[in-house]
Amino acid sequence: MMNRMECLRVLADHVTDEIVVATYSSGTDWLAIFDRPLNYFAFGAMGLASSHGLGLALARPDKRVIVLDGDGSLLMNLGTLVTIGAVAPENFIHLVGHNGSYEANGGAPLPNNDVDFAGVARAAGIKSCHTFTEIDRFAAEIGGLLKAKGPIFCDLVVAQGPLSHRDYSDMYAPARREAFRAALDAGA
Repeated sequence: MMNRMECLRVLADHVTDEIVVATYSSGTDWLAIFDRPLNYFAFGAMGLASSHGLGLALARPDKRVIVLDGDGSLLMNLGTLVTIGAVAPENFIHLVGHNGSYEANGGAPLPNNDVDFAGVARAAGIKSCHTFTEIDRFAAEIGGLLKAKGPIFCDLVVAQGPLSHRDYSDMYAPARREAFRAALDAGA
């Protein structure tokens, strides 16, 4: 089992000009690690990070889109996997922090922590599906996955973390959205 913050730090070492769509715990942790204009936060829309990321990937085929999702959030919108599989955006990578809980809502356990999320994604039509339980393997493979043809799905088996402080007014600040829009317009 991995630590989510360690996974995100490893990912940050490889992120350059990709759009990163993040939600809830992954979002607050990502913001603490790598605050940048091409971050798009999807709070208050549990389950919709993958849909937001898919829309961005389809609208901007010139940009790689990385979605940082949670297992509880994904369970709220499993149907998105079928759409991603059908549309098959080559610039899309979906990373799911699988900790067996609705962490952002107080840590209530998922109804079934034995869900094979990579298997579900594969059955939905996503051909490149991976499960990571060891940080060394994740660190060795993430650079190549970020360059590979998508869609790509990664189930990151992580320990439940402490609830991070969330400053929604900052995450949804008009200046943050304007900076995101400007970075997209600039082709950054």
